[in-house]
Amino acid sequence: MIPHGVEVYVGLEPVELRWSFDRLAGVVRERVGREARGGALFVFFGRRRDALAIAFFDGTGMCLFSKRLDRGTFRLPEPADPTATSIAVDERTLDDLLDGIDVEERPRPARRRRMH
Repeated sequence: MIPHGVEVYVGLEPVELRWSFDRLAGVVRERVGREARGGALFVFFGRRRDALAIAFFDGTGMCLFSKRLDRGTFRLPEPADPTATSIAVDERTLDDLLDGIDVEERPRPARRRRMH
């Protein structure tokens, strides 16, 4: 469950999801312009967009949550500024994303029909 009233930022450029807490905190500072220990949730996607990581400071230490889809890809929110490296989203958008509501399926090749 996402804490009510928490700020949520989504990084729009892919990151290596195996990075450490400290490296992700550096990415938060560099790309989002916030401090990782400020109480907000920071969402990052992998290169293929089939997995994401959420970094969060709970007051006692950094937490890192991750999710990988069995199939399909996560769809990134559209930024108003095309040069943006991150975007703020509301709790509902994040909740929908994590519930799979805002998931984009990879296109499957069309089957060929046989003519009889």
